[in-house]
Amino acid sequence: MRQVPEAIAAKLAHLPDTPGVYLWKDADGTVLYVGKAKRLKPRVRSYFGSDHETSPKTRMMVEQAADLETIVVPSEQHALILEYNLIKEHRPRFNIVLRDDKSYPYVKVTVQEPYPRVFVTRRLVNDGARYFGPYTDVGAMRQALNVVKRIFTVRSCRFDMPSEMPERACLDYYIKRCKGPCIGQQSLADYGAMIDEVVVFLDGRTDEVVRRVKERMSAASDAMQFERAAELRDALVHLQKMEEPTVILDVEGGERDVVGYARDGEDACVTIIRIRGGKLLGRDHRFLEHVEDEPDAAVLGAYLASSYIGATERGRELLLPFDFEDRPVFEETIPGTSVLIPQRGSRRELIDLAEQNARHLLEEFKLAGVEVDERAADPVYELGRELGLQKIPRSLVCFDMSTAQGKDNVGSIVWFENGRPKRSEYRTMRVKSVDEAHGPDDFASMREVVHRFFRRRLEESKPLPDLIVIDGGKGQLSAALAALTELGLEKHPLISLAKKDEEVFMPGRSESLRLPRRSPALRLLQQARDEAHRTAVGYNRKRRTLRTVTSELLKIPGVGPVKRRELLSHFGSIQGIRDATPEAVAELPGWSTRSAQKMLDALKASDPTAPAVSDAPPVPTPEPHVS
Repeated sequence: MRQVPEAIAAKLAHLPDTPGVYLWKDADGTVLYVGKAKRLKPRVRSYFGSDHETSPKTRMMVEQAADLETIVVPSEQHALILEYNLIKEHRPRFNIVLRDDKSYPYVKVTVQEPYPRVFVTRRLVNDGARYFGPYTDVGAMRQALNVVKRIFTVRSCRFDMPSEMPERACLDYYIKRCKGPCIGQQSLADYGAMIDEVVVFLDGRTDEVVRRVKERMSAASDAMQFERAAELRDALVHLQKMEEPTVILDVEGGERDVVGYARDGEDACVTIIRIRGGKLLGRDHRFLEHVEDEPDAAVLGAYLASSYIGATERGRELLLPFDFEDRPVFEETIPGTSVLIPQRGSRRELIDLAEQNARHLLEEFKLAGVEVDERAADPVYELGRELGLQKIPRSLVCFDMSTAQGKDNVGSIVWFENGRPKRSEYRTMRVKSVDEAHGPDDFASMREVVHRFFRRRLEESKPLPDLIVIDGGKGQLSAALAALTELGLEKHPLISLAKKDEEVFMPGRSESLRLPRRSPALRLLQQARDEAHRTAVGYNRKRRTLRTVTSELLKIPGVGPVKRRELLSHFGSIQGIRDATPEAVAELPGWSTRSAQKMLDALKASDPTAPAVSDAPPVPTPEPHVS
């Protein structure tokens, strides 16, 4: 029997014997693992049973567990959905998770509006709109959008119509990309009929759209509306061209989703092929992590719970390569879709095709030796999502301070644009308000640098960054917030990144945010933080060197600013000057051999590590020539 932590032991005796979800937490309260159970009590207690065989990963998780939280739900179906939502929220390190499943784009149709719009989004919100995707192939998504804009003339403006109506139409109306519903040139009924066809098209039923366009073209021709009939004819040509390269799969018709699976050690890939009306419409894929020591059935079940349950559109049949434990509960969660595991025939051939795709993608992933392209996809978007920002942080600045034993207190500001350094906007500052005699004050220094930087940006009417990043913890964050408040910028997006545990702190939030260690968003913040640190340390070293050299030369009588610059420019450093001969110094303007010897003697005498000053007699001064 394993040693049970006191906090967990107190809860084990009172666990309910009902369906639910359990969360293992470590001593800091971080969620380690989320699981579901048909009966919570025996499932949770089994982790500490003497005869419970566990994988190394599970044993490690149990050793780290210091607390337990359970949530009771009415049924297994509720437990399955709640488990998926909690995994997506907490991203526990011991759960099987999809790699960056939130980074895939969707096409959104705002059907809840009187005049719907069509655009790309990466956030799924329960607002009544229709979502199509997610698109793992961004090229396919852009092709679909281009067709929608070319054929269906959907408006691109953002007016809240009909409450907001512009006085005149935009350029799209004059180049015939929009029919001007904003100025009354297209009726609400006609616009709504067009949106219905957009939804049908995005749903993959192109043949249905072709049929509707033909009917409307014939009706327009019969009504002698020849211009309208010509427009519909052109749209029909584009639609028919799209249908030409479509792969036809004669599999007894059918609306099917076909799942393929491939695995290589700790990496796994799942593909899903969408077939509608006997036509192959597209292929999506996901790579999964944390699959070590997990059976294939558990990996497949995790993918289906995380991806397929929340899909906005599903086929009438779901073909799987093999069975998994929670299939009965899963089937009840997706009514209207039959789950089949074909062993032979045409359906099995589709499974083989999907698995061939999965193996191919996994081989590409392994050969590349890097994370899948979706993981490396734009970290700027992911950073905005993780932080909950209303505006994508295309530009950000990062502040850092550097000091050496309380002296040469400096700050650095680095600017990133679209995830890349923009060195023309880098700035360095010497801290003026902190008295070096009283020691360093990192908080006061940060406040001064932030205040001076943004005051100057405001005075010069320069654009402000979308996000401000501070290198440090809550203290540095508070100092920066105080500086921004003085300038009226207290609502500007601001965070700090603490290096110890890579925690992200935000104003008004007591708990820190911990991004996944392999998250592109965290890597972007780390890159900005490291670049700010490098710049600050470099400027500090430069200041320290300049101060040391200047202070040494200031001690020498008769060496003014002009001569100091000449010496440093010619010999490069204070040590280079010490190593020079009187004759070499005398070659510089304003120096004689005698004055050079006096300067070198004084310079060497000021260095305790230098050899004794030369006892050689001074060079005699030549007698003036009398003509």
